[in-house]
Amino acid sequence: MAQFLVLVDGEAGGWRVDREALTAAIRARWSDVEVDSTHRSEARSSSWHFETKSGPGEAYLHQDGTCLYLDVWHEDAAWLAVAFRRLAPADLDLIFCDEGYNFDVRLSPEATDAELTALMNDA
Repeated sequence: MAQFLVLVDGEAGGWRVDREALTAAIRARWSDVEVDSTHRSEARSSSWHFETKSGPGEAYLHQDGTCLYLDVWHEDAAWLAVAFRRLAPADLDLIFCDEGYNFDVRLSPEATDAELTALMNDA
């Protein structure tokens, strides 16, 4: 398991992810998700805990709603990055990277989780 980030590159122009829509997307993949809306820190204003086929996973949202931290396996990180991208305006620049910046990629609105998984496996 590794840690990944999906974040706005530059100014968000007032955009922030819709937490309810993000929760619905996460629940569509992992129906038994535990949602914690307790504001714990600037980087952890909401969190989602779930069990993937590879083991436990967690995602948490920065308080400004423009950065999603992922503590999950590669294929789940790719899926979550795409889900977050789909909730953002098409003209907003988003980056997907791992915690060590071994890779970083600009997420296009057409990005797929298969493409991102392949990229991570090549890094």
